[in-house]
Amino acid sequence: MTNVLILGANGQVARIAINLFLKETDAQLTLYLRNSRRLKIVDLGRERVIEGDVNDVSKLKEAMAGQDVVYANIGGSDIVQKTQNIIDAMNATGVKRGIFINILGIYDEVPGKFGEWNKYMVGRGMEYWRKAANILEASDIDYTILRCTWFTNKNEVDYEITEKGEPLLGTEVSRKSIAAIVVKIAESPEWGVRRSWGVSKPNTEGDKPAFY
Repeated sequence: MTNVLILGANGQVARIAINLFLKETDAQLTLYLRNSRRLKIVDLGRERVIEGDVNDVSKLKEAMAGQDVVYANIGGSDIVQKTQNIIDAMNATGVKRGIFINILGIYDEVPGKFGEWNKYMVGRGMEYWRKAANILEASDIDYTILRCTWFTNKNEVDYEITEKGEPLLGTEVSRKSIAAIVVKIAESPEWGVRRSWGVSKPNTEGDKPAFY
């Protein structure tokens, strides 16, 4: 049985991941979010809710005690500080395994017109996400960074993974696909250790996502 702490538990990908954890695993879930009323608990025996902010490091440490895996489904212009807080809390509590959502383009790995469009759409935020990945890579935790391309709500699990240094060509991926990867990593924690993966749906190359 795996103890999983989900940070930003009300996020769209996180909520899908919670459902997959409950249906497909026996994991015990600790759900960490700022407003607990926004989350509907399905299984009181396996879901524990902690209301807190990732910028509250003492509360974060309390939530991490006894966890096996931390899944960070967070964002914002303060993503660098939040990521550092998570690393600090993991080091303080001895938790090694972490899964971190990030965005495509942080290594200039998206070529052509799609790469130009993506840079324009993300804007200055690209710098913050790149720095967040940098401090993870400089840490000694067992991270997996998921550089997700543009999300869809399609009810499908269909993805391909590219390594750091390889071009990322696909323009979209379903939230359910990312959630499925998160669950797989949590259940197979040796998979993807200290890797930064680009994740997209196969055969979705183009100048921009089809839904734009």
